[in-house]
Amino acid sequence: MDALGRTLVVVGLVVTVLGAALWLWGRSGGGFLPGDVMIERKNVRFYFPIVTCLIASAVLSLIAWLTRRS
Repeated sequence: MDALGRTLVVVGLVVTVLGAALWLWGRSGGGFLPGDVMIERKNVRFYFPIVTCLIASAVLSLIAWLTRRS
């Protein structure tokens, strides 16, 4: 039962973090974080979400670390 409780807490925290991220993303106008690179020319639009990738990597690493600990 102890492992099930830990798993439920981790899943709840992940859902909470994802919900907050989606809520903030919608409020900011669509997911462009400060630091993301966007270049627009006449016929070309280039978007590289470097800050978004760094945040996603940090969150996923934290989740992996938490699940390996238990």
